[in-house]
Amino acid sequence: MARGAARTSRKAGAAARPIEAGLAAEGGLTPLDYMLTMLRDESLEPKARFEIAKAAAPYVHAKLATVEHSGGIALSHEDALAELDDEPDGLQR
Repeated sequence: MARGAARTSRKAGAAARPIEAGLAAEGGLTPLDYMLTMLRDESLEPKARFEIAKAAAPYVHAKLATVEHSGGIALSHEDALAELDDEPDGLQR
């Protein structure tokens, strides 16, 4: 096999885990659905519900990407505040 080539027998475009995906679709209850059901169960201890919430969070909320600021800063925070203080009362927004 050529160096850097894909090392899988799976065909391009095939589902990553077809068996698990099929089982979840047949049952109608995904792991996330199950976790959310448990999370809403008020009879569970708060600590257990907290752990379930932590496990479910990545499925619901995307992680924030790291962004590097590439532009220059034309005005410092202090200078902007000073400009606001210098404006007459009638012109403030």
